[in-house]
Amino acid sequence: MKSYYKNISEFIRALKSAGELRVITQPVSPYLEISKIADAESKSPGGGKALLFENAEGSPFPVAINLFGSSERICMALGVDHLDQLGERVRYFMELSPPGNIRDILGLLQTGISVSRFFPRQSRSHLPPCQEVVHTGDDVDLSKLPVLHCWPKDAGPFVTLPLVFTKSLKTGRQNVGMYRLQVFDKNTTGMHWHIHKDGAHFYQEYVRAKQRMPVAVAIGADPAVIYAATAPMPRNLDEMILAGFIRNKPVSMTRCVTSDVKVPAEAEFVLEGYVDPGELRREGPFGDHTGYYSLADDYPVFHVTAITHRKSPVYCTTLVGPPPMEDCYLAKATERLFLPMLQSVMPEILDYWFPWEGVFHNIVVVSIDKEFPGHAQKIMSGLWGQGQMSFCKTIVVVDKNINPQAPDAVMSRLLSTLDVSSDITLTRGILDVLDHSSPIPNFGAKLGIDLTDRFPGEPERTCPPELPCFSVSEKELLTAIQNQADGVAACRFFSFHDTDPSGTCQNRILMLAVEKGQDRGGAYFAECLRETDLLKPFNIILLYDAKINLEKNSLILWKLFNNADPDRDMFFQGNYVVIDACQKGPMDGHLREWPEELTFQ
Repeated sequence: MKSYYKNISEFIRALKSAGELRVITQPVSPYLEISKIADAESKSPGGGKALLFENAEGSPFPVAINLFGSSERICMALGVDHLDQLGERVRYFMELSPPGNIRDILGLLQTGISVSRFFPRQSRSHLPPCQEVVHTGDDVDLSKLPVLHCWPKDAGPFVTLPLVFTKSLKTGRQNVGMYRLQVFDKNTTGMHWHIHKDGAHFYQEYVRAKQRMPVAVAIGADPAVIYAATAPMPRNLDEMILAGFIRNKPVSMTRCVTSDVKVPAEAEFVLEGYVDPGELRREGPFGDHTGYYSLADDYPVFHVTAITHRKSPVYCTTLVGPPPMEDCYLAKATERLFLPMLQSVMPEILDYWFPWEGVFHNIVVVSIDKEFPGHAQKIMSGLWGQGQMSFCKTIVVVDKNINPQAPDAVMSRLLSTLDVSSDITLTRGILDVLDHSSPIPNFGAKLGIDLTDRFPGEPERTCPPELPCFSVSEKELLTAIQNQADGVAACRFFSFHDTDPSGTCQNRILMLAVEKGQDRGGAYFAECLRETDLLKPFNIILLYDAKINLEKNSLILWKLFNNADPDRDMFFQGNYVVIDACQKGPMDGHLREWPEELTFQ
């Protein structure tokens, strides 16, 4: 497989040759129409095809989307046969021992080992491709770009695949991140960097110094560069080194025309400009990767002083929303690439898995080689203090004999082993900015679930009375529940594989669709259900909004991971728990605005 692509056009040609590209020649509008097509394509089996819209209405530039939205395409993009090869390469370099003698040195020379070869290089071209066409002053007009209006209630068109290059005022080091840009007018956009991101950190340096901050935004670059902009690199490490590592060839960089910032010379478009300290403007709402609209808030303003581009550029974009979508495959690459780095800090970690339904920051399953009492809790604490893992809301820990990437194995372990009264750890800490379930922004409850075998010295799991068998139908059970609690609309037994739901087991799950009211929140249902005798065969009860289709497993997991705050929405009594995965409001003590779910309806 090709180790690197010079630019995105070369990658698009490779996709076409591999049968991974669908070209659409008829006129298509950037206002919702491209998004609808991309959403349907990304949810096709295997992620569908990459899409190239040759005729975007209102713009002379073609639009490429869903370029990385399948296992095959993300591997093509990063030059590997499977994503674990990235982690294997990282591990190889991390495990290199310092040369002990001249023979070792000669051996390293013969293998060509030199980390410096990954460092970005200054472009030698007199006219870098990204500056073949230059627009400055009154010629700057963002409306000429086919920027997508992605979802119906978005505040406007958004650049969704931007490579935002910033520069530390203190050290002069550059960083690149992917922060969406809402187009306000012909030469200004929002700059949506979250408070935890490196771009926001650099911005605060300029705010304290009361200096204008230079910023450059590349749109479209070679696949490794695009991926690197999404990767959670430690602060002060240049993402272009990571891109060079993936490519096995340094990234060629060039200085902007109007700004002292360097950008990839092979980019399709570059927006050059600045951000003024203290200038904020209302940005959003925006249909985000959580599957909900992120709420409107005040963010810095990006003033565009120049637009440069190739002679025949392709506008690259993406659509985020309810999983699975293109960003799921980019996140999978990060999961596999960063495993060796995490293991260098916590070597007892064998593997991990971020389910798509957890939208990258709501749940992770970790397998460990357990060595001592409390080891699972040590791992939870360590991960919650480790870089962007600190945003993770739920951590599930399993033993080394459980494959964390095998959902069936993890669920079987949970049903057969979980002791609700002793295997749950609750704590509080930082949350992702996009978490909407916590009563307050950016901070809230976290949940740890220990499914490992007990070690001597650890408290034994309690042995609650065996869950009674039951023989009633879902319809009969629903009628009984409705006689006990108002607002219950539907129910579903959760059965696992060939396990008879009426059989004996440690845990049994029941899902209920409920209609909340002014005085009918999660606590009301938890109390009423506790008094229903027919529910005694179930010790885990999940509450969902009445409109939710309880038969769709991926949907109910996505709602559970997104909508439940462990502190407020879990109601315990011994080995019995009710978890409220519904929309929240004042009836639940949730006074923040609750975001709307994304839909094209």
